[in-house]
Amino acid sequence: MRPSEVSKPALTRPSRRLEAVPAYMFAELERRVAEKRKAGIDVISLGIGDPDRATYPHIVEAMQTAVADPANHHYPTNRGREEFRKAFADFYEERFGVTIDPESEVMPAIGAKECICNLCFAFLDPGDVALAADPGYPVYTGGPALAGAEAVLLPLRRELGFLPDLDAIPAGALARARLIFLNYPNNPTGAVVSEGFFEGVVEVAREHEILVVHDNAYSETTYDGYIAPSFLATPGAKEVGVEVFSLSKGFNMTGWRCAAILGNPEAIAAYWRLKTNVDSGLFEAVQVAGAAALAGPRGPIEEMNATYARRRDLVVGALRGIGVEVEPPKGTIYVWAPVPEGHTSVSFAELVLEQSAVVVSPGSMYGPSGEGFFRISLTTPDDRIVEAMTRMREHLA
Repeated sequence: MRPSEVSKPALTRPSRRLEAVPAYMFAELERRVAEKRKAGIDVISLGIGDPDRATYPHIVEAMQTAVADPANHHYPTNRGREEFRKAFADFYEERFGVTIDPESEVMPAIGAKECICNLCFAFLDPGDVALAADPGYPVYTGGPALAGAEAVLLPLRRELGFLPDLDAIPAGALARARLIFLNYPNNPTGAVVSEGFFEGVVEVAREHEILVVHDNAYSETTYDGYIAPSFLATPGAKEVGVEVFSLSKGFNMTGWRCAAILGNPEAIAAYWRLKTNVDSGLFEAVQVAGAAALAGPRGPIEEMNATYARRRDLVVGALRGIGVEVEPPKGTIYVWAPVPEGHTSVSFAELVLEQSAVVVSPGSMYGPSGEGFFRISLTTPDDRIVEAMTRMREHLA
């Protein structure tokens, strides 16, 4: 008998698969913040990575025009508009030097999270393994659990630049692995790929017949002259993998749920088959806006990155001022830092919340290898970041 069966009637008892997945971590953060604010406390949340600036004007204008057109009010196809698919093909050619067939190698997704979870149902059976970056985005482990498969964690360690040691993956896991989830620039660590890493991933995937899923959510959010590559630019990558490209962070479009899956056409066909049975297509007007985003000017992205870089430097400087050894990341909207000696990730986050009324994310929320770290999001206005850092310095120095 499951523990929950004692207290929950059969009518509303969750499935074993759902019970294997913890409550989504950001929901708990939101609850804690709401609780404090209800009590009249001025809480500054540096937890969730949701851009604080509006979506770029040319994207909003394209959406306004498209949403007023009755032709876009009908059921969208899962394959997506030709305009949307071509915009992605053009973007990948210009930005990454990757040739994409708009007919077979790109398809819309209702956000990266939906896409990654659906890939689990499309490719994993009970007994299969998904190799998942640890720490990492929770859906890398939650998706396989919901599909009845097993997530085997790939530790991302500081001494290895927060890259998984591909040679250390257990032979038994490799034998059962169907998927491997990677994400660079990396959430939550801010790490970027070193030269030759993606080539090694392609070699492992080819040898063991594993489909690579590269979550490319932060390629457009980089600093200090660093330009992030696409996994698909790696020789042989399209033979063994797909890339999920999200417009959420780089284009300030988190609420729009606009993304695409690109790469291996057979994998995309399987994803399409799954979606046609359980899901619907991306709203046509959002696809029009997404195409405008991809084809639009780079100026707004560069301005946003300059803002994030300034905030990053504020946070890094303040943390170093209270004795936290932290390196400024070259990508993403996060600073990943070790907790002070004598603390766990959770105890430090609790201390910061109670003494400073500042929310930071404990690293253990992202997986066992995140223990000993905490994450700060840069998606808060400058003055609030300065205030948060001032509070932390006053109470924790």
